[in-house]
Formats: sequence, structure tokens, C-alpha cells
Amino acid sequence: MNKIRCLVADDEQLAVGIIESHLSKLPDFIVTGICNNGTQVYRFLKEHPVDLLFLDIQMPELTGLELLRTLKDPPPAILTTASREFALEGFEFNVIDYLLKPISFERFLKAVTKFESIGSTKLINYTSVPQQLNSFDQHFIYVKSDKKMVRVMVKDILYIEGLKGYIKIHTADRDIITYQTLYDLEENLSPDHFVRIHRSFIISLNFVTAFSASHVEIGTKELPIGASYAEALQKKLHG
Repeated sequence: MNKIRCLVADDEQLAVGIIESHLSKLPDFIVTGICNNGTQVYRFLKEHPVDLLFLDIQMPELTGLELLRTLKDPPPAILTTASREFALEGFEFNVIDYLLKPISFERFLKAVTKFESIGSTKLINYTSVPQQLNSFDQHFIYVKSDKKMVRVMVKDILYIEGLKGYIKIHTADRDIITYQTLYDLEENLSPDHFVRIHRSFIISLNFVTAFSASHVEIGTKELPIGASYAEALQKKLHG
């Protein structure tokens, strides 16, 4: 089994040492880089593969949250911070977890275990769904909803609706509201199964029951087709 490559980003040497010490107790993990500010992290990620990022929120030059805003496809990240006030904002970036300093080994292990169950396969920051049907059926994503991370099976998504300031994920048995952009979620869905049909709608091709030049039907729901999306949609629907 390949070791999980970790990047530790913190401007406090004591904090770096604690994380290194904790990771040294886990044989499957290895520290491949240490950065002291956000700019160094940005450069390191451009040049080296990273499986897990331990990211301090308050760093010079570029804070951890500012860094996450600049990265199109960041690695799974565990935030570290000396202040609880940043934790909620951190979850807006779909991070694995956040650790409050000083970090105990017990709490550290809990975050790493969470990474092993969801982050190591990029289930949070997922960018390319494998083409095998079984992989699609088993894939899920996490979205932040009602102050918690909610698991959504991708195969159950009927369509996604962009509203003012938030989006609504429609499934067969529930609707999930999450405060992120439609564009961000679209980036994490397979183009083989999902397609944008309007500036306010992404649909699952698996659930299209009928369509015309102006709208798509998913069950009894009619969704409009935007003019700029019509040509690409027709190609998808006609195979």
C-alpha cells in the first residue's frame, strides 16, 4: 500500500512539530512537505502530489482560507486553528475536519480516521467519477446543510436548482439546501451523468423522462432549457 503523502502548513514550529509527531505514530502516513505560509503551500501543490493537507487558517502572506479560495482542485484538507470562530467558515470549503490547537492525539486520530473513510477517495472534493456503473452507484458526496455535513448518494440526485444565495439538491425522497454555488457543485459531478441545462438547473441524465426544444421533464417536473445550453444538451440526450 502506498503511503499517504501529507503536507503540513503552519507558521508556528511547535504546531508543525505536534502534527509531525502525531503522524509518526501512523505507519501509513508520511510528511512530504512543510510550509510556513500560504504562498509556499500554493507553490508546493503546483509541483508535488499531496494526498492530505494539514492547513493552518491564520498564516502570513496568504491565510488558509484565502488559499483554498484560489485552488480549483485542492487536496482533502484538515484545518488547524487556535480559534473556534473560523471553524464554520472552513466547512464552506468542504474540508474533512478542523482541529483546535493544542491538538491532542485522540482528536487528531479522529480527524485522520474521517479522512480515511471519505477523504482519501476524494468523496468531498471529487472531480471525476469513474465510468464503471458500479462506481457511480456507490459514489456519494458530502455537502454542508443545516450546520452539518450531509451525505448525498450521487445516483439519487434528480436535479439541482440554483437559487439566490444557495442551491437545492432534489432527490427522490428529500430536498437538501446547501450554501454553495451551482458552479462549485457542477465541478464535482461527472459530465457523463449530469448536464447543465439552464443557469439555474443541473439535471441527472438518468432521470430524464421526456424533453422538447424548450424544456426537460424529470418525472412530473418541467425544467426550462436555456438557449446557451440547448445545443450541448441535445447532443447529450441523443447520445
